[in-house]
Amino acid sequence: MDLKKIVFFETDGEEKKFLKKRFNKDFQLEFHKEPLGINNYELAKDADVVSVFIYSKLSEVVLQNLPSLKLIATRSTGFNHINLDAALKRVFRVCNVPYYGENTVAEHTFALILALSRNLHRAYVRSIQGNFSIEGLRGFDLRDKTIGIVGAGSIGTHVIKMAKGFGMNILVFDPVRNHIFEEILEFKYATLEVLLANSDIISLHCPYNENTHYLLNMDNINTVKRGAVFINTARAGLIEPSALYHAIDSGIFSGAGLDVFEGEEVASDENQMLSKNVAPEQMEAIMKRNILLRRENVIITPHIAFDSVEAVERILETTTLNINSFFRGENYYKVI
Repeated sequence: MDLKKIVFFETDGEEKKFLKKRFNKDFQLEFHKEPLGINNYELAKDADVVSVFIYSKLSEVVLQNLPSLKLIATRSTGFNHINLDAALKRVFRVCNVPYYGENTVAEHTFALILALSRNLHRAYVRSIQGNFSIEGLRGFDLRDKTIGIVGAGSIGTHVIKMAKGFGMNILVFDPVRNHIFEEILEFKYATLEVLLANSDIISLHCPYNENTHYLLNMDNINTVKRGAVFINTARAGLIEPSALYHAIDSGIFSGAGLDVFEGEEVASDENQMLSKNVAPEQMEAIMKRNILLRRENVIITPHIAFDSVEAVERILETTTLNINSFFRGENYYKVI
């Protein structure tokens, strides 16, 4: 019997050990640290399955050059890095990991909120420099502040519950409203405009798609309550870059906690800045990111909101379940 070949991209050593234990001798496994894309699709030319994370770009050209492919198993909830129309044309199946880090991302969201509200990042830098002055480090309480949560899915729901624990008022913008849910958790639905105008903290938790592209933009950024704290642990494309920089520079945002940012896929390896393969807009995004890093009221983390021991194990367990179930003809977390 021919072995079924699975090629994993964007995997480290620990993930490789974990995955090797989850597949039997019917499978041939191959691992690569780099993302799958236009420059290296030959690595998967004879793969029955490719498993990728968010930095891989499965364009139509890439998919056209994978003649043996049967299944794409992304180890993420989102799948905007995969050209689904092209996959449908080629009769590929696509699966994802819809649930793995709801509490994990919500916890990181509050880590950013607390760091900004109490100036933890600034205090830390001072202390390691031997400066223990408290001047300019006064923070603010979360109790009785209003948090605006954009997107009340699994992650947003955990943020709502945590916010209740801090005694916060909660506004939620979501196109789907559940009023029983609203009553039980004691929050209020609002339009995006009302949320922006009345929130002391704005936190994004919606998926990125054509309907949410630049949800916050230059047309509505000036409706934000002046001095609000902005948190994005979802996707960079939810806010227009010019709107983000304008809001920080003008004081519309008094602070920002960003786990996702424009150009992050290139910034993950700064050496790529010298590569001729980096597009000018990506270079510009990295330079803007570096300018933000010099701002004391901005915290940037390298897309690690999902990255806890427990969450990564859940991702890998679900991915192996998806792949094994696909070949057994059983149910799996199918996108298409």
